[in-house]
Formats: sequence, structure tokens, C-alpha cells
Amino acid sequence: MNIVVLTGSPHRNGTTSVLAEQFIKGAESKGHSVFRFDAAFHTIHPCQGCDACGMNGPCVQKDDIENDLIMRLVDADLIALITPVYYWHVSAQLKTCIDRFYARTGRISGKQSVLLAAAGSDVPWAMDCLNKYYSTLSGYMRWQSRGTVLATNCKTRNDILKTTYPQAAYDLGQSLSKTLDR
Repeated sequence: MNIVVLTGSPHRNGTTSVLAEQFIKGAESKGHSVFRFDAAFHTIHPCQGCDACGMNGPCVQKDDIENDLIMRLVDADLIALITPVYYWHVSAQLKTCIDRFYARTGRISGKQSVLLAAAGSDVPWAMDCLNKYYSTLSGYMRWQSRGTVLATNCKTRNDILKTTYPQAAYDLGQSLSKTLDR
């Protein structure tokens, strides 16, 4: 299976990098091919809404999304969204990538997906908005969710390392198969 891991954290060694690393280890242990795109460390630009792509590319912006990422998404069997939770939502870096899916919407539809996220907050509703967004995005893109790992009360790398969330991320990666449930 071809997997694209999209991360949205501006922290190279933060909580979500732990989740990404463990998810990738689990997936690779089962022979899956993984491409990781750390949005915060690439040159990316938001969708301009110009519709020059006609939802079937190419995008007029020749940044790292268009040059390095978008065709990997087209070729992927599964897309992993991995983000810190900022104000109850995905990070701006990840949202920029998601908005640019527009340039190839039809060709990125119908895939498998997972969501892994970490929040510093421990309020019971910390993941509610993120869950609703992921559900809506998955529905629109006709993605089949293969699971989530939603880590709350994890402000730092040390916090998350003391939890079961890294193992859950590894287990999720290891559980993947190419077969879609229909």
C-alpha cells in the first residue's frame, strides 16, 4: 500500500512527530511504502480560489504542494493526517495542504484515511471540532476512515511519551490493509 503522511506541526520533535514516527514504523513493519510530507518545513501557499485547475490540475502555484505532494496524494492508497490541535482544529499548515486538495479533488477521492492528533488540553470536548471536521472531510472526499488516535493532555513530547498514544499510533499503522470495506 502507498501511504502519504501529511503532518502539520511547526515543531520538528513535538507530540505529533511521535505519533507520525510510530504510525510510520507500524505501517512499514507490514511492508507498506510511506512518503512523509511535513507541511511546516516546505514552501507552501494557500489556495487562491482562482479555479484555473478546474479541480483537475494543475495548480497555478508551483510550490512544494504542486511539485512534491499532490501527485503522491493521487497515487496514494491511504492519506494520514497528523496534526496538533490549535484552537480546536487542524494546524494552519495542514489546512493549507487540505485546501489545495481542490486542484485534484476527484483524483484524491475514494481513498482510505486516518487521523492522528495531539492536544495540550484535557477538557472533555478537546477533540469535538476536529472529529467533526475529519468526518465532514472524509464524507466529502469519500474516504474510508481506518481509525484515529486522538491524544489529549499532551503538551510536550515528554508528556506523550508517558502515555499509550505512541503504541496506539504504531498499532494503527500496523493494522492497515489495502482492502477497503464496501
